[in-house]
Amino acid sequence: MTEGKTCCKLDVTLDPDTAHPNLILSDDGKQVKHEDVKKKLSDNPERFSKCVSVLGQQSFSSGRFYFEVQVKGKTDWTLGVVRESVDRKGKINLSPQNGFWAVGLRNGYEYLAFVGSLIRLHLHPGPQKVGVFVDYEEGLVSFYDVDAAALIYSFTGCCFKEKLHPYFGPGLNDGGKNSAPLIICPVDQAGR
Repeated sequence: MTEGKTCCKLDVTLDPDTAHPNLILSDDGKQVKHEDVKKKLSDNPERFSKCVSVLGQQSFSSGRFYFEVQVKGKTDWTLGVVRESVDRKGKINLSPQNGFWAVGLRNGYEYLAFVGSLIRLHLHPGPQKVGVFVDYEEGLVSFYDVDAAALIYSFTGCCFKEKLHPYFGPGLNDGGKNSAPLIICPVDQAGR
């Protein structure tokens, strides 16, 4: 998946200071899901206020990085990387122009790449585990169906000028239909 390049498997932990108040993070910081009850949390500058999202604590500004996320049982999710300075308040348009390089699932069957407009991705069957690969210097963000060892989508020609963070949007609970968590896979299992 890294096309013969040396890659660092990133041990990602979710950052509670960035988490939208409706998100529940596991104690180990490896799982996130939405709940209908909004927690009373300080509205610090790092926290997403409208977009139901959370960032990884780890950041990087050079090299090649890879992490995997289990999306099994979900009907709605968004994954990718974002620039550190990304807007976290109010309504957010996911696009590279706004510092988001992401793909996702909507309505249980619509796979999308968020490029400013939406690009529909034809994935059948849909992935159970998604790998995210970033080559900072090459300006590349690629998403893989881990089990099928298949490319989902690549953003190329990206111009990164600041730190990037992993980005996770587990989607709304939707009356229990989307209650499964996004699960960050352990580093020792990534790439298997």
